[in-house]
Amino acid sequence: MHKFAKALNFPSRFITTTTIIALLPSFFTSCSFQKYNAQPLDPVANTIRFEKKEPTGYDFQQFLLNNGYPANSLPIQHWGLDELTFCALFFHPSLDVTRRQWRKAQAAEAFAAEKPLPSLNGSIAHSDDSDPAKKPFALGLSIDIPIETANKRNLRIENAQHLSQTAKLEIAQTAWQLRQNIAQTLAEYQLNQKQLGITASEIALRREIVAMYEKRVSLGEASNIELSTAKLQLQTTASELSNKQQNRLVLLAKLANNLGLPLAKVEALQLSTNDTQKNLPASIPTKQLQNTALLNRIDIRIALERYALAETKLKLEIAKQYPNIVISPGYTYEFGDNLWSLGLSSLITFLNKNKLAIAETTQLREVEAAQFEALQTKVLSDTSIANGLIAQAQQSLTNQQALAERQQAYTRSAERKFAGGEIDRLEFAYIKLENIAAEKNLALADHQLNTAIHELENTLQHPMSTLISSEKFENASLGQ
Repeated sequence: MHKFAKALNFPSRFITTTTIIALLPSFFTSCSFQKYNAQPLDPVANTIRFEKKEPTGYDFQQFLLNNGYPANSLPIQHWGLDELTFCALFFHPSLDVTRRQWRKAQAAEAFAAEKPLPSLNGSIAHSDDSDPAKKPFALGLSIDIPIETANKRNLRIENAQHLSQTAKLEIAQTAWQLRQNIAQTLAEYQLNQKQLGITASEIALRREIVAMYEKRVSLGEASNIELSTAKLQLQTTASELSNKQQNRLVLLAKLANNLGLPLAKVEALQLSTNDTQKNLPASIPTKQLQNTALLNRIDIRIALERYALAETKLKLEIAKQYPNIVISPGYTYEFGDNLWSLGLSSLITFLNKNKLAIAETTQLREVEAAQFEALQTKVLSDTSIANGLIAQAQQSLTNQQALAERQQAYTRSAERKFAGGEIDRLEFAYIKLENIAAEKNLALADHQLNTAIHELENTLQHPMSTLISSEKFENASLGQ
């Protein structure tokens, strides 16, 4: 080192110090370099993993226990809305996407907290001047130390925190949409199962009617027109049954899609035929429902985070009116002279004071405020409508139950008359058809009430079951 310094006419102490300073950053950072690891996508492996998803497996049951599902109810015998919701929270891939987006936002939150690093600048020069009094080389070394002003770092951290919280709420929003899709599909499936049973009974009865008309036509007691009409009605009912059987497969496929499971696994589940609890009060105070909606709606909480984010952006742009400062201490060895320096640099922001960016973010805050007000108004209105639809559906179900009871009483009376010979078999068969029509109307009214309850639940974004609370639902959606 000393020989090298003498050959270049540098002071040996300067060369030693400079070399150490220059090599220190490389020494410390070389130990922490990360290597790139390729992770190519494998569609075949993804397909195999999808087919291996098992709703009765150990991992899913452990997930249920971790989220408060009663251990004495395992293994699940009847899959209702709550059980299927847990299943979607565990298996559906769209939640994995939003969870990873949240982790990305968390990483950005940590990155925002980092302080700007100093930079090291160096230079070397050579002179062809033949004057022996001058040293032929010059070397400079300086460090730029950035200093942020006006609390910009904390504002960046606050900005990243709002983005992270928004990404976290997006997980719950995606999970809630899955729950709503499951509730709708399950209600349609339950209606389909009821209609299949009723329609099968109707086909059996219409076949009896056709057989009776065929016998009467052979005896000359009925016309071919009556027989043709009965056959056409039988064909229509058979076509209706076929459509409902095909629709059952479609509904199971939709349910499998909402759960993130293979269709074969969903077909093996014993889906619950019990409808949503209908023990709601006849009239729920609209104000109470509106307060519940404003406290639980995930999109409202996301809108609040977006407004807070807009405010943070505005504060950051206002802080940018005050320029950051860079302090640059340095040393230069210039052709035999030792020079020490201290530099100071900054952007000249006092000319425009960041007016355009401040104006833009101010308008962004106004937009977010207007959007929040519009969303809040819509939620309040939707809550009132959903409450009214439940009252209407409850009244319709009550009316259909009364009509069905009267029809059943009429059918029992007709059965006694048939046993006493007062009416014939054909007339009694048509009376039973009227009873089947009443059952169809009752099943449809029951489904409409289910739909209204799910719509209110979706409007409130608050589970009405006692098994899953709002807090437990959101924790489960995070994969906890």
